[in-house]
Amino acid sequence: MKSTKGTKTTKTAKPKTTQAKSTPKSTIPGQNPMEKFKFEVASEIGVPLKQGYNGDLTSAQTGYVGGYMVKKMIEAQEKQMRGK
Repeated sequence: MKSTKGTKTTKTAKPKTTQAKSTPKSTIPGQNPMEKFKFEVASEIGVPLKQGYNGDLTSAQTGYVGGYMVKKMIEAQEKQMRGK
């Protein structure tokens, strides 16, 4: 029998696998339909959304844009389901 006293066993770290994040191919308004829609909605409700960094907007403003987008999408789907 061999003595294992004083020897350490080390675990081999497994390489981490990361999933690729889904990113839009383009953030230029007009090339991605949802981006275009977002800018249209922001313009309609008076939120000064611009390309790139929008950290100067409040969470209320950005939330309002997203909420209004959802409202308009639901209205469009309901209209389509009614056959109009």
